[in-house]
Amino acid sequence: MERGERRAGTGTAVEPRHVCPDFHGAVELIGRRWTGAVLYALADAGPLRFAELKDCVPGMSDRLLSARLKELESEGLVRREVQDGPGVRVSYELTPKGESLKPVIGALKDWAERWHPA
Repeated sequence: MERGERRAGTGTAVEPRHVCPDFHGAVELIGRRWTGAVLYALADAGPLRFAELKDCVPGMSDRLLSARLKELESEGLVRREVQDGPGVRVSYELTPKGESLKPVIGALKDWAERWHPA
């Protein structure tokens, strides 16, 4: 609906609402290229090592995956865990904040399967 248009049947003009800055920030964060795929993989498979995560998201470079993981870690959505021992092992998993996105990721998956099939 455009500015000044009247809502059908009401006779009143409808002013557009401003986009919520919290919503906008969240969409910009999870909508970055490859970020949604990384979150989807972690939500679906649980803790994954770097190579396993890369296998879940074909076509993504090591450099870009590393950058996205650092961003998600700095936002508190992903936890990086280092297991010491012979041959250091690093795994990534969703934090409770990241886990709270699971219903959103599931709903978007359902929508995509219905309205935006690959």
